[in-house]
Amino acid sequence: MSDAALGALSFVVLLGLMALRMPIGLAMFVVGAVGYVILNDAATLLSWLKSTPYYLFSNYTLSVIPLFILMGALAGQAGLSRTLFRAADALLGSRPGGIAMAAIGACTAFGAICGSSVATTATMGRAALPELRRFNYEEGLATGTLAIGGTLGILIPPSIILIIYAISTEQNISKLFMAALIPGLMAAVFYLVVIAWLVHRNPAAGPPGPRMSAAERRAALIEVWPALLIAVVVVGGIYGGVFTPTEGAAVGVVAMLVLGLAMRTLGPAEIADSLRQTAETTAMIFIILLGAEMFNAFLAISGLPIEASELIVDAGLPPYGVLVGLLVFYIVLGGVMDEIAMLLLTLPVFFPVVMSLDFGMDAEETAIWFGILVLVIVGIGLTAPPIGLNVFVMKSIAGRTPITTIYRGVLPFIASDLVRLAILILFPSLSLALVRLLT
Repeated sequence: MSDAALGALSFVVLLGLMALRMPIGLAMFVVGAVGYVILNDAATLLSWLKSTPYYLFSNYTLSVIPLFILMGALAGQAGLSRTLFRAADALLGSRPGGIAMAAIGACTAFGAICGSSVATTATMGRAALPELRRFNYEEGLATGTLAIGGTLGILIPPSIILIIYAISTEQNISKLFMAALIPGLMAAVFYLVVIAWLVHRNPAAGPPGPRMSAAERRAALIEVWPALLIAVVVVGGIYGGVFTPTEGAAVGVVAMLVLGLAMRTLGPAEIADSLRQTAETTAMIFIILLGAEMFNAFLAISGLPIEASELIVDAGLPPYGVLVGLLVFYIVLGGVMDEIAMLLLTLPVFFPVVMSLDFGMDAEETAIWFGILVLVIVGIGLTAPPIGLNVFVMKSIAGRTPITTIYRGVLPFIASDLVRLAILILFPSLSLALVRLLT
């Protein structure tokens, strides 16, 4: 068996271990280590283990991950999700479907603080689902809106997924954040259109909420401005080059802590809980990173990424045909696999393939554009059956609601995601406009 064939076989073994419920980080590490020993020897593996994990985890850039996670955790503990929802409800709640639209608006704002899809789903789900139920929203629309709204946590910068993509492909995090803003806002607008369409077809699915008085609306909007100011300072500072993404995340953490203390919504218990959540989430991500690093080291010496790239280029397929094929594979894989692991697992093979194709852009723009397309695919995978993580998070919050009801609720939104993906493929300038304007 050739080295490349062994690399291809390793994917089958990896999927088998995942089917047996082995944690995905451990599965990647085991398969990669065994393959590494087969192609080299145990002594070489031990030499790799002696140095690579240390240099991986001591990477300064990686510190941005726990910082953004902590920023989002503090925001959730401080009750900012409820504040954002009240403000959005004040603007949109009195129209048909308005409370669901308010949930999308609040998810968009919270995503600019959080950077995590699961955290956005869990936090906004607890804040908004009781209100949606109180006004008799159809259960599929209510839960589907919140499950899909959670994806805005990664679609709106800052985004943990984009950070991992940037580190894996050695791209500029700030430029990826710039590129993600317009597609992320497009997602929010598309979701609002879907809600309006669903309520137009069935007005009973999303009845309007009560109209707030001018004083109530003003109070709700005044209450939310400090949180929005933090988001603008962090993301705007990164865009403007005032500070790096890591520095911006640190500024956000301190600002969120000060805001929570000033509002008296953060006490010792809430801060400790935020730190625990951050430690658990960061540990999970870092274990997957280590497993992926081991597996990717094995793939590199197997030569599979290079052979796959050469095979696709020599096949003579048009660049956009290859790209669509890769994205379809991502959609299928995203429905059965953890998104971070999927990204780390496939990028060593797919990224060189994409970079070898001619899309009429320079290498950096191609890499950024592909990163945004992958980000959209990851968002679809978070809600697509059979293993949409956001759907399972929503199920844990919704309690009695059948999971099939939630999946039916997200399907119209997934259709809008596919339309948005097609638009972003056809018009790369939508993803690159801010990068070209601000750099």
